[in-house]
Amino acid sequence: MGAEIIEKNFQIADFSQIEPVNCPCGTTRRAFMNEQNEVASMHLVEIKADSETHYHRKMTEVYYVLEGNGHIELDGQSYPLSPGTSILIQPGCRHRAVGADLKILNVPIPKFDPEDEWFD
Repeated sequence: MGAEIIEKNFQIADFSQIEPVNCPCGTTRRAFMNEQNEVASMHLVEIKADSETHYHRKMTEVYYVLEGNGHIELDGQSYPLSPGTSILIQPGCRHRAVGADLKILNVPIPKFDPEDEWFD
């Protein structure tokens, strides 16, 4: 299987075949970013130590911590992160995750749009 299979009624992604790209949080592998899908995308993100605080004007994000420990900063407040923790981040919430060996699954809704990343 390649990185993605795209059919009329379903799509399948293999994160091991998706090339990582840099993002404000670290590096990410982005699935379901094709023209046939506008609903949501899914990202496997490896958080870097100096992740950047940012926000989105349109997207809501759902984070799910897969590995590692650390914290997430949400509108200036810090909350602990460990495997199994999930966070719903609404548009306008300034956020960044920080941690050692922190890996998260991120689901942006609607599908990720690089034009909707904002920095103060």
